[in-house]
Amino acid sequence: MNSREIQLTRRPTGLPTADDFKIVEVDLPNPKEGEVLVQNVSLTVDPYMRGRMVDRQSYVPGFQLNETLTGGAIGRVVESNHSDYREGDYVESHLGWREGFVSSARGLRKLGELRAPASAYLGVLGMPGMTAYVGLLDVGELKEGETVFVSGAAGAVGSAVGQIAKIKNCKAVGSAGSAEKVRHLTEDLGFDHAFDYHDGHLERQILTGAPQGIDVYFDNVGGNHLQAALNCMRPNGRLPLCGAISQYNATEPVPGPNNLANAIGSQLTLKGFIVSNYNERRADFMRDMTEWVISGRLKYRETVYEGIESTPDAFIGLFTGANTGKMIVNLG
Repeated sequence: MNSREIQLTRRPTGLPTADDFKIVEVDLPNPKEGEVLVQNVSLTVDPYMRGRMVDRQSYVPGFQLNETLTGGAIGRVVESNHSDYREGDYVESHLGWREGFVSSARGLRKLGELRAPASAYLGVLGMPGMTAYVGLLDVGELKEGETVFVSGAAGAVGSAVGQIAKIKNCKAVGSAGSAEKVRHLTEDLGFDHAFDYHDGHLERQILTGAPQGIDVYFDNVGGNHLQAALNCMRPNGRLPLCGAISQYNATEPVPGPNNLANAIGSQLTLKGFIVSNYNERRADFMRDMTEWVISGRLKYRETVYEGIESTPDAFIGLFTGANTGKMIVNLG
């Protein structure tokens, strides 16, 4: 079996371009004793991957030039010499950006019977969904009746945050990048209020939906969104800091909010978090989120690109507003 794979040819400056990537074809060996051959069916691209394209120390190792990139993927075992896996099993791995691979099963997680489409286990039932779950409930310490504002609300994480807030009998306000995404949030997902951040004064738009202020701001954007939210927080508010996509492609250091002093008088808690540090919550997340999705209480949308060759375009699209919900590359 051959596998087409995506490699990084140079480190992007600013917004990545197609020239930063190349496609290579490799021959996969037959699986030896204790190994499996997996054909990927869906893979994910995520904003955090942009940071891994920079040559610097971080909480996750950076991508190396001229080596196949990695990321979340769902695959099917097509040949097995491992006692714990059989042909047809669906597995989750971090071996995306490639069509297939041979593995000793280290780093694989067998999904068992799928209760949703395979791609959902990269989105609402995967890392983005769990990020929303622990970020809002554990880091944000959400309480019934509170008001939540989430930026990047039409993305995979943000859309789940707002809906979990509603399930927990809270008010959900979200920002997004187009009128259609705003419509999706309010009409399809049940947000109480949403707005297009291109339309003007962020504070005014937040307070239109939350006139009494915000109890929890779930930050996916950073920058001007974080500054505006700090001016709209209620006393003892919490700010889970999940991402700062507004500055991932910045070529110079970006100034921080100039109103952090608000955190003192209002006794705010700002806390960055990494979802992998909350693995003890996985069983709770899978139980709750699966029930919410199957029952229809929590809806999700995917933006799907077809074929391994489209992976760079899908990744770049994350930073140009091309996706509503989870960005997925379908490999068939």
